[in-house]
Amino acid sequence: MTPILAFPTVLAQVQPSTIPPFSWTTWAGDGVLRGGLLALAGVYLLGVGPLRRRFRLGPPAGWGRITVYLLGVLCLAVALEGPIHELSDTYLFSAHMVQHMMLVYAAPPLLLLGMPGWLLRPIVRQPGVMPVARALTRPLPALILFNAVFALYHVPLYYNVILVNQPLHIAAHLLFIVLAVITWWPILSPLPELPPLSYPLRLLYVFGQTFSGFIVGAFITNAPTVLYPFYAAAPRTFGLSPLDDQKIGGLIMWIVGGTYLLAVFSVIFFAWANAEGAHDDVAPPVRRVRPQPAPVPAQPEAPEGDPSATAAVASTPSPQPAAPRVVHGSPTDLGARHVVTSAPDRSRLN
Repeated sequence: MTPILAFPTVLAQVQPSTIPPFSWTTWAGDGVLRGGLLALAGVYLLGVGPLRRRFRLGPPAGWGRITVYLLGVLCLAVALEGPIHELSDTYLFSAHMVQHMMLVYAAPPLLLLGMPGWLLRPIVRQPGVMPVARALTRPLPALILFNAVFALYHVPLYYNVILVNQPLHIAAHLLFIVLAVITWWPILSPLPELPPLSYPLRLLYVFGQTFSGFIVGAFITNAPTVLYPFYAAAPRTFGLSPLDDQKIGGLIMWIVGGTYLLAVFSVIFFAWANAEGAHDDVAPPVRRVRPQPAPVPAQPEAPEGDPSATAAVASTPSPQPAAPRVVHGSPTDLGARHVVTSAPDRSRLN
């Protein structure tokens, strides 16, 4: 029997009466997941710490960048380990959408912002890695891959099968995280070898990211019936009916996701405006210097008791005063640079 045909049988085996009431203190406690998250944080700390100093990989990462990366790991832990995970996998479709927003829109940008480029450089220099990385992180493949998988995942036929199959569900979450990192790469790339887009292209790229959430979210929100039978059979939580829960989940994808991308669009726009303003050529203010009179050379003093020196000083011609200049034009602020001066006309007899 195929998984699709076996879905009603599996669903019938999960009776609402066997599911315990929801608790905000419930944590999944998955050892494999916790080990993966610890490895994700531990390898990073090892790379920016002892390995960086030993192999001189690059400059210090800084506590701010390290904190941002660890916040990304914490975001993955909250989404996949805590009460949000229990709500999404057992009770509410809307909680599942919150979980997806954290896996797609929160954790990957934090991981990329906290990742120094020199830490990834030894990996991309391995044979065969750079061509694959360059092909996947180009804007069009990155945009299409993520949005196509995201849209197909929410097709009711596939969604229902993945939800009741735990290995498929884990694989789908891992695929979401990997594709989300790839789709954020053209915006937040830390590697000069795989550079981010220019600011105008980043704006177009973010605009293109809104289509899948808009289309899928609108379809789910406006659906007249429950699309996912798993949540129709789940215990009711917070007094939400299955259809209301589904509409809230669609609105989270449609409105909350769209608002988030609008905020990202605004941040990129203002960063672009700031970068352009920093390179503007601003003319320095012109300072008008008032002309100073020429200094009159001092007359040498004759030493006392020396008649010849006294006579020499007396015979030295005194400097003649400078000929007066005639100003043609009004030296106003607007025309100060266009004032024409000339010496007095001595060709006429006065």
